[in-house]
Amino acid sequence: MKNLYKSILGAGAMALTLSTMTSCMDETEPTTVVTEDQLATSPSAAKALCMAMPANFNFASFFDSWSDSGHCYFGYGSMMHIRDIMTGDLGESSTNYSHWSNWAQNKYMGQDYLKTQYFWNYFYQFVLATNNTIGSINAETATSEQLGYLGAGYAFRALLYLDMARMFEFLPTDVTDGVNAEGNNVIGLTCPIVKAGMSPAEAGNNPRATHAEMAAFIEEDLNLAEEYIVNLNERANNTLPDLACVYGLKARLYMWNEDYENAAIYARKAIDASSVPVISKERYLDTKTGFNTTSDFLWAASHTSEDWAVQTGIINWTSWLSNQTDFGYTGPSTGLYNIIDAKMYSQISDTDFRKLLYKAPEGSELVGQEPYLIPSMATDEDVPAYTAIKFRPAQGNTGEYSVGAVSAYPVMRVEEMYFIEAEAVAHSDEAKGAQLVEAFMKTYRDPNYVCNTRSVVNDIVFQKRVELWGEGQTFFDIKRLNMSVTRGYEGTNHYSEARLNTNGRPAWMNIVIVQTEKNNNEALDGWNNPDPSDLYTPWTGE
Repeated sequence: MKNLYKSILGAGAMALTLSTMTSCMDETEPTTVVTEDQLATSPSAAKALCMAMPANFNFASFFDSWSDSGHCYFGYGSMMHIRDIMTGDLGESSTNYSHWSNWAQNKYMGQDYLKTQYFWNYFYQFVLATNNTIGSINAETATSEQLGYLGAGYAFRALLYLDMARMFEFLPTDVTDGVNAEGNNVIGLTCPIVKAGMSPAEAGNNPRATHAEMAAFIEEDLNLAEEYIVNLNERANNTLPDLACVYGLKARLYMWNEDYENAAIYARKAIDASSVPVISKERYLDTKTGFNTTSDFLWAASHTSEDWAVQTGIINWTSWLSNQTDFGYTGPSTGLYNIIDAKMYSQISDTDFRKLLYKAPEGSELVGQEPYLIPSMATDEDVPAYTAIKFRPAQGNTGEYSVGAVSAYPVMRVEEMYFIEAEAVAHSDEAKGAQLVEAFMKTYRDPNYVCNTRSVVNDIVFQKRVELWGEGQTFFDIKRLNMSVTRGYEGTNHYSEARLNTNGRPAWMNIVIVQTEKNNNEALDGWNNPDPSDLYTPWTGE
């Protein structure tokens, strides 16, 4: 059995001091790895390693013990929320109590800052958990049960690297061309690949993978996941992936590669293999179980009452995303609310029931139809128009964090696959793509929907953005398709400092690698993304 090392400096048991961003982290060998003999004599050992992976969805790494500076760090859900804050679709009503303003305002996004550190540490700490599972199971001697866990390990690792690759990959923007301060061209570079069994020496000289190299690595993981995951007999309330999830990841991968033919094929495979139906109108609008129940999601992250994030009361998904709690960071108790972009809201048809998930502005025919969990929000003038009510606390419990925060949120939904299929097809056959999105929309969302045939791909992507609002996926489509972010306009509801407009994909979507990793990985020296901080000026209406 190979020894597993903490082969990336942003993972595992870390010794980062809070006083400096350039201090080193100790190289340690993970203590969670088991030997082949232990696996043979303890059937539960492989399962324990496997279950450590979904547990990392809600693990905030070394930020667990931090005070005020760490209140926006609660695991995978915070990664999703950061990505949404970087788009124009989701905003905040003010900076009051907010911990996300740097990402909204494009400030302190360079290599020396804490906001950059969090991406790196969180993802590679999670990668360590997947490598522990993969490296501890020998496919040639494993039981059928262990092969299922191995398949889950490969799927989780593919999920993480696909997220990281799309976040760190440098693509040209309106203000940065790909040549960094050292004069090196970093276009198409993603992040280092860390595998099970890498030595500290290999990790210390591990360059950023090119797009092609990373895509091949992820595809190989997904091929192995597809082979082994059919042996996985339990999904732990959908927090472990199944074959449909693997197909869904392949669909995402091929979209990133702009291999639209295969993207459409695997999106359809995911739909056909899914045991989870499209969320109905009744489920969508349910005030107690809407968007907080694992059974509605193809792949879910789920809190338990023992989770550190839940026990904090305020550093968790529900606290930051619900808008309808008395204990959370967003809601009536603080006056901070997550809001949908006013222009985006105006473009949703009134016959589309998804529009009811946001507080209608005065004069709208939808006023009074929104399914509030806290009825007083309907008339409370301190609750701004466009406030989201999509995500509810568990059991509709607005007052007890020990109940309301024991919630779930979506890592992947089958609905995403319908939009991937439609967009992928539309790139070569607009008429067929329009037919596909119309079939979904008329069946499940809006009986009066008609696709805009003058801009089929954009219309499909818009409907996908509405469907997945707040779920961390829009960032990837904006970056891939070179779409602009426009937060400054007449009638905007974004606060003044966040009213940034871009011409094409924003520079801040090319995430910068943190200095501490560069200090310990010589192959990264000189190959970082350009710092995008403060390269845009807020719109003032002039």
